[in-house]
Amino acid sequence: MTEYSLPMVGETEQGVIKALSRAEIGTFKDSLRSPIHRWFTYPAGFSYKAVEEAIKEYGLKRGQTIYDPFVGTGTTQIVAKQRGINSVGIEAHPFVYEVARIKLFWEFDYQRLDLQISQLEKWLSEGSGACPPLDKDTERLPALLKNCFDERKLKLLYQLKASIEDFAGSDVHFGDLGWLALVSILRQVADVETGWPYIAPKKPLKSNSNKDVVKAFLRQIRLMRDDLSSVNQSIMPSTTRTVLGDARISTPGLDNESVDFAFTSPPYLNNYDYADRTRLETYFFGICSSWQDITERIRSKLITSATTQVHRNGWRLDTAFIDELKRVPTIYDELFRKVRQLSEIRLQKGGKKSYDLMVSGYFNDMYKAMRQTADVLRQGATFIMILGDSAPYGVLIPTERYLGEIGLSVGFTDYRIEELRGRGGKWRTNPQRHKVALRESLLILKK
Repeated sequence: MTEYSLPMVGETEQGVIKALSRAEIGTFKDSLRSPIHRWFTYPAGFSYKAVEEAIKEYGLKRGQTIYDPFVGTGTTQIVAKQRGINSVGIEAHPFVYEVARIKLFWEFDYQRLDLQISQLEKWLSEGSGACPPLDKDTERLPALLKNCFDERKLKLLYQLKASIEDFAGSDVHFGDLGWLALVSILRQVADVETGWPYIAPKKPLKSNSNKDVVKAFLRQIRLMRDDLSSVNQSIMPSTTRTVLGDARISTPGLDNESVDFAFTSPPYLNNYDYADRTRLETYFFGICSSWQDITERIRSKLITSATTQVHRNGWRLDTAFIDELKRVPTIYDELFRKVRQLSEIRLQKGGKKSYDLMVSGYFNDMYKAMRQTADVLRQGATFIMILGDSAPYGVLIPTERYLGEIGLSVGFTDYRIEELRGRGGKWRTNPQRHKVALRESLLILKK
C-alpha cells in the first residue's frame, strides 16, 4: 500500500468541489480573467471559483464570517465581499498585503473617480504630469531593474510613479489605485522576459522595446475602474478586515470561536521562495534593494517553505521539532525518520540543500497556524485548505495527511482529503528531478 492509499479519517465519496474543473482549482488561471482578481498576477494564487463553490456548498450567508490565515492577494476576501459575507484575512508578506488591501477597497465616489482618471489622463498626455529630468541615479539601482528595463524606460517608469503621487496628493485611495495600476504593468512593459517563478531577465522581448509606459498605465487603471463597476452594482454591506500579521500567533481583535468558516491555500512545501517572487516589484518601489533586505523585511516573516529561509547553525535533529508536534503520535515518528533521511541524503548531493530543516520548520509553523485557526473557529465549523505534497530529494512528504493529523491534535474532530490533480508531470524528462508522483488536494477539517 502506498501512503496515498491509506484510509483517511472521515473520508466520504461526496466531494466539496463538484461543479468545477478540479485540475485548475489550485491555479490562478480563472482569476486572470476575472474582475478585481486580475489586477495583479500572483504566481502563488488559486482559483476564486474554489472559494465560490465552498461558500455555496457550506451555505455561508450574510452576517457570517470567513477567515483566511494566508490571504495572499485577497482571493478569499474578494469572493466573500461580493456576496456580502464578512471576512478576515492575514498576510505576512508586506508587499502582497498592500496588493490585497487595495484590491478590497471599493467604496469610491465613482463620479469623482471618473473625473480623477480623466484629469490624470489629460495631465499626463499634455505633459503637465511629466517630471523634470529624473533626479535618480540609475547606477545605484539594483541590477535586476537595469536588466529588465533600459535606462530610458526605467526613468519613464519612475517619472510616472512620481507623477501619480503628485496628482493624487492627499487622496489616499486614488493614490493606492494608481500605485497598484503601476505595479500591474511593470512586467507587461519590461524589455525582457520576467516570468514566474524565477526572474531571469535574459531573453529580450522586441515587442516591448518601444512599449508606451503611460498608455499601458492608463489602460490598466481604466480596466480597474471598469472592474469596480462590475462588482459594485450588486454589493451587499459586509465587513472586510485585512491584517498585516502572522497566522501563527493570535490576531488582536479576532476572538476565539468568532469565525464561521475558514478557507486558505497555505505555502506549499516545495522550496518556493515567496519572498523572492516579488523581487522586481519590491526593488522598483524601494521596499527592498538586496537579498539581505528581502531576508530581513520579508523572508523572515513567512511560514518556512524554502531552504533560503533556514540556517544550519546550531541545528540538531533531536531539537528540530517543537514539543507540541512531538506529541502527535500518528505522524511524529514517521516525520522524524524522513527528516533524518533528508539530513543524510543532503551530504551526498552537490547542492547540499537543507530540505531537512525546511520540512521540520514547515510543520512546526503550520502546527501553530492551524492551532490559531482552530481557536477562532466556532464549534461545528469547517476549515478547507488547498495543498500540494512534495518529495525533496525523492523523499515523499504527504503534506495533506500530516496536516490532517495535526488538525486532530489542535481541536478538529475529523478530516478528509479530496484529490484535485496530479503535479510535476512537466518535469519528467529532467534527469535531476525525482520520479515520485505528486498531487494537489483539498484538506477538509471539521471542528
